[in-house]
Amino acid sequence: MAEKIIGIDLGTTNSEVAVVENGRVTVIDITPGHPILPSFVSLADDGSILVGEPAKNQYVLYPERTIKSIKRRMGSADQLELGDAHYSPQEISAIILRRLKEIAEAHLGEPVHKAVITVPAYFSDAQRQATREAGEIAGLEVMRIINEPTAAALSYEANHQDHKKVLVYDLGGGTFDVSVVSIEDNVVEVLASHGNNHLGGDDFDAKIVAHLVEHLKSQSADPTTSRKAMARITRAAENAKIALSDQPYVRIEEEYLLDKAGTPVNLSLELARHDYEAMIHGYIDETLEAVHIALKGANLTVSDIDEVLLVGGATRTPVITERLEADLGLTVRAEVNPDLCVATGAAIQAGMLAGEAVSAVLVDITPYTFGTSALSDRNGFPYPFTYVPIIHKNTPIPVTKSEVFYTVVDRQEVVEVDIYQGEDPDALNNIEIGKFTVENLSKVPSGNPIVLQLSLDVNGIMNVTAREKNTGLEKSIRIDNALTHFQEGELQTARDRVNALFADEEHVLVKPAANAATSDHQLTVQAKALVEKAERLLDRAAEEDREEMINLMESIKDALREEDIDALAEPVATLSDILFYLES
Repeated sequence: MAEKIIGIDLGTTNSEVAVVENGRVTVIDITPGHPILPSFVSLADDGSILVGEPAKNQYVLYPERTIKSIKRRMGSADQLELGDAHYSPQEISAIILRRLKEIAEAHLGEPVHKAVITVPAYFSDAQRQATREAGEIAGLEVMRIINEPTAAALSYEANHQDHKKVLVYDLGGGTFDVSVVSIEDNVVEVLASHGNNHLGGDDFDAKIVAHLVEHLKSQSADPTTSRKAMARITRAAENAKIALSDQPYVRIEEEYLLDKAGTPVNLSLELARHDYEAMIHGYIDETLEAVHIALKGANLTVSDIDEVLLVGGATRTPVITERLEADLGLTVRAEVNPDLCVATGAAIQAGMLAGEAVSAVLVDITPYTFGTSALSDRNGFPYPFTYVPIIHKNTPIPVTKSEVFYTVVDRQEVVEVDIYQGEDPDALNNIEIGKFTVENLSKVPSGNPIVLQLSLDVNGIMNVTAREKNTGLEKSIRIDNALTHFQEGELQTARDRVNALFADEEHVLVKPAANAATSDHQLTVQAKALVEKAERLLDRAAEEDREEMINLMESIKDALREEDIDALAEPVATLSDILFYLES
């Protein structure tokens, strides 16, 4: 049995480890049901090392003995203080990698010695080398350093025989970058990248924190003087941000947060999604500017892009998808868990290097959009059957999503709720799969908020609840066959269609597999891409390597010109090895 090679996403805020098992990728749990390791390293009271969630928990209370965001220091000569000692960025990263290695070994029941590690596309040679050194310090032979957008593209595009230009929008906890990626016959290449390595979900949290602090100060309570209070507020802000990805309101409550003149101060505040989105509006603008800078860097326009892929947990914020789709006119894909897709792609590459047949990364998704109808302007006239999607097609299931609607008549006591399946902006052109009435609403002026929640499970069972926000009055229905209602037999067809997108396919990044299974056309495309890449990297090479690279490129060009496929294999493999070590 071949030795396992693990895939690692070494992130600024969080890290993950994955492995191929029985042809499928498993992202390994750090704790039961939770596959994410916060990228924090700290010292406990007794001097022992804390890694992950325990280190994150004590960061606000003991910042002087906790290190976070070490990825931003990689490639520098900085020395970081931890207790009485100083450590290089490589050593701190190695502590995180060592923990991930141990977790993988416990899961597999065998030692792990090799890994594929991902880095941002914009990482310099020094940063990549520092990452490799961190792996070696952790006891791992780093088989490949691959770009994060490349890994993300692998996790989304298990079968990418067609030529595509893909935009990878990666918004993590601490960093943002956008990359334009070319995919052709299993060759994945980053054409351009741009971003801000000091922009991410943490900045979104900070906006909510500032909002909560101002609220408390308006009550003559200042939490900034208390580390413990600020730690609780920070955690509450993060939880609120996550909740607002799926629901229009969240109530933030922290009891006994402060003591003011012997009286406890409690935090109790409702935050609406639209208010939160207004807070981060400027940040989203900045990311969209970066998208167009990256496109310009790749000499492409929006019309050249085939797909947009979302990476990073902060992309769960609904306004990001809305703004991207409005700005680019493209449907955004997010069916692969944005927190885990980079680790998944790293594991796919690791499995290939280990000689395993890596299958598609299958996820259960809904092939249809579900929503309701509402009154809206259409062609300048009020239209009561405007379709409002709530659960979009290609969303992973099970899923629960909520939206808020408002009554349009004063003292309105009844609302009709119609649930549709389909994509047409006119709800009447879609398929009605259920309806019900909510009665005895409060006799209040128009604008009374009604929260509509749709929950869809893996078996196609949908539960729909409409709740009057101010009173809690609610009505629910259960739709047993939401995925097949009125469309007998189409569920399997939809599954087959979706599964076809993820058919088994081996992936190659730079080094093509020169064997009988490789088609002549594929090897030709890979060889051309390899020569182009070698030409770009020629200036980096040492004199002796440069001469050999030129000879190999000439041999490849001669073989291509003469259509001698057999003569391609050896120079392509040799040149690929040189480029691998040149980029390492």
